[in-house]
Amino acid sequence: MSTTTPTSAQATAPASALPVAPAAATHCPYCALQCAMTLTPTALPGPSGSVAPEVSVAGREFPTNRGGLCQKGWTSASVLRAADRLTVPLVRGRSGEMEPTTWDAALDLVASRLARIAAESGPQAVAVFGGGGLTNEKAYTLGKFARTVLRTPFIDYNGRFCMASAAAAANRSLGADRGLPFPLSDLGGADAVLLLGSNVAETMPPSVQHLAGARAAGGLVVVDPRRSATARLADDPSTGSGRGAQGVHLQPVPGTDLAVLLGLAHVVLAEGLADAAYLAERTTGFDDVARSVAAWWPERVEAVTGVPVPELRRVARLLAAASPSRGGRGAYVLTGRGVEQSSQGTATVTAAINLALILGLVGRVGSGYGAVTGQGNGQGGREHGQKSDQLPGYRKIDDPAAREHVAAVWGVDPESLPGPGVPAVALLRSLGTPGGPRALLVHGSNLLVSAPDAAAVRARLEALDLLVVCDVVPSETALIADVVLPVTQWAEEEGTMTSLEGRVIRRRKATDAPGDARSELWVWAELARRLGSPVHLATDPAEVFDELARASAGGVADYGGLSHARLDDDEAGGGPGFHWPVPAADHPGTPRLFLDRFPTPDGRARMIPVDHIGPTDDLRPDAPLWLTTGRVLQHYQSGAQTHRVPELERLVPAPYAELHPLLGARLGVPDGARVRLTTARGTTTATARWTDTVRPDTVFLPFHWSGEGSANLLTTDAVDPVSGMPEFKVCAVAVAPAEEA
Repeated sequence: MSTTTPTSAQATAPASALPVAPAAATHCPYCALQCAMTLTPTALPGPSGSVAPEVSVAGREFPTNRGGLCQKGWTSASVLRAADRLTVPLVRGRSGEMEPTTWDAALDLVASRLARIAAESGPQAVAVFGGGGLTNEKAYTLGKFARTVLRTPFIDYNGRFCMASAAAAANRSLGADRGLPFPLSDLGGADAVLLLGSNVAETMPPSVQHLAGARAAGGLVVVDPRRSATARLADDPSTGSGRGAQGVHLQPVPGTDLAVLLGLAHVVLAEGLADAAYLAERTTGFDDVARSVAAWWPERVEAVTGVPVPELRRVARLLAAASPSRGGRGAYVLTGRGVEQSSQGTATVTAAINLALILGLVGRVGSGYGAVTGQGNGQGGREHGQKSDQLPGYRKIDDPAAREHVAAVWGVDPESLPGPGVPAVALLRSLGTPGGPRALLVHGSNLLVSAPDAAAVRARLEALDLLVVCDVVPSETALIADVVLPVTQWAEEEGTMTSLEGRVIRRRKATDAPGDARSELWVWAELARRLGSPVHLATDPAEVFDELARASAGGVADYGGLSHARLDDDEAGGGPGFHWPVPAADHPGTPRLFLDRFPTPDGRARMIPVDHIGPTDDLRPDAPLWLTTGRVLQHYQSGAQTHRVPELERLVPAPYAELHPLLGARLGVPDGARVRLTTARGTTTATARWTDTVRPDTVFLPFHWSGEGSANLLTTDAVDPVSGMPEFKVCAVAVAPAEEA
């Protein structure tokens, strides 16, 4: 299938005159569930300026989605035909307005200014920010481009806002970070699933079918300060088979999930429900953890979290009864962003892993611990070089052996590779400051909406000498850039993605990009040439993947035995892709990690004691309520894609704030009225929505909007000290009627 960019002659041809491409078997452009779909171009002409015909979407049978799609997936083709799709390069003119230009002019300008900045201030004066939606090929090449062409240590990506805490905890406890170290379908056979901080019923609806077994057994446990759609699956008899409640919903005070986990571990140990044989055989550090959780007796947990003692004991016993050591069919402990986006996110995930180890779940078929990855390629995006401290294959950049291996693949001297950079928030704070980066290249991220403390981020971006954004639509970040480069999106390109299960899958081209949009692979190769770099940057995705496979070979995330051809042959034969590691061309992949040993020096999981401290932004007289943020079913991330889908925009057109009726009445904020929310960072306004699904001391605000309704004008940029993850999910807020402003 062709991967070439449309020529100028094609760009002016009427869409109806173009041949219609065959149907493409590919995957959804949104979350890490990566639902399989088939895209079929039609012969209908596109809007003015577009060479792409309309594309129809159909769900495709696959282990994760089993033919199903959510509202975002069904309407995903609409983004291909967005009315404001970027089709030509734009440069900010002397008038301050963005003006169209040619690719040669735009790239010459970017290359000359990057070269001047590097000559004046050193290569570290240029920084790169990537995205968790980039294909593996793009994520890999972006890391290579930053470190060999720009030679800067300053690269990180928006995955730091997604999986950083779970990754840090899994790496130090289990020796490897793969969101789910087992196939998602394994959940279906379990008696119990403990889900903390993840509203999968709205963020990835097709995954809910895999919880049916636990719900039927009464073993679905959801921990969330809101009675979310997922929580209702656990405690609402009307959503089940009519046989009564489907599980348990624990509704703790925001930011206290760690205390809940410590209390569960305390009960398991105090009541003799631990898997002693497993702990002795497969773990180290148990005694220290046992001593630490002894301080979290149930009554103390209730005082801190608001979770009643009987409910805590009920959940601990339910999980223990489902564990293999006590004759159950299996149990899983799963974490999501709600508990990971915290200044104690790594500690919280560590406590979740400790609980799973105490119960003897990890590394057993039908049981385990996992993290529900959010972004489409959140897994692959962090494995191959976008993180500030990593090289391809999940290698550490400060490891001499790793540097030597990857440098040999890249054809450079290991000594020429920069050392570790800094995590995303620290990088953003440093932009435009004395000694900090003067230029930033942004790929696949909308920082003005998705980063915490958005007003401060805007100030730092505006302080730069050069801001270059590659995007498919004029996102909020693109609108303040000096140069905007139009690039291809999911259905217009070939490549691979890695799902939340570590399953490597193929993304296939279904249609040409409109106008003169080009692949970032081509953009980076052209910039490298203009900057005089001798480093080869391939532009064919299959060739890039072959190089990625060599660079990752022998690493934790080993793709060495994979290629586009092998993935295509597997799918043609009815196969569902391969879970890494895949170290050889005849290796079948590794659907389940940790079955025999953990990838640690002694082969054992490391149990690490942690303690609950609480949010950095605590309640105070001028901010007496908790604010928590999250997603809604119809929108995705910063909304750059979904706000351009009319069907989704009609369903949820504007931001809203959920308030408990008791809180709304006390504050004088009627249902449907405008409400003002204020934190130490800024102020946001939204429409009040009364609901008893939120705690009376808590306000919920979705984060998919910019402008005066931006949730991240309020959030703190305090970070987890281990992972660098921002504390998006909880801060102190004041709430008042908007007319009092």
